[in-house]
Amino acid sequence: MSTYVITEPCIGTKDAACVAVCPADCIHPRRDEAECEKAEQLYINPSECIGCGLCVVECPVKAIFAEDDVPAEWRHYIGKNAAHFAVA
Repeated sequence: MSTYVITEPCIGTKDAACVAVCPADCIHPRRDEAECEKAEQLYINPSECIGCGLCVVECPVKAIFAEDDVPAEWRHYIGKNAAHFAVA
């Protein structure tokens, strides 16, 4: 299964419908997390994503893609999602 990636259309939207359907709880920040308000978008943790694709269907702005299907202009979001979860 492929890891999923949240891309540019999520910026400023942060709808969170994807968070509600994620069985792996790998999409952050959730609305109940302190960093949610200041984050510009939501992110999928690539090491926790189980590749089910439920988030893709729920995203109202079509911002979520399988890693292999991310449009060329948004490929940098693959690293951006991973970097959000990198431990400093």
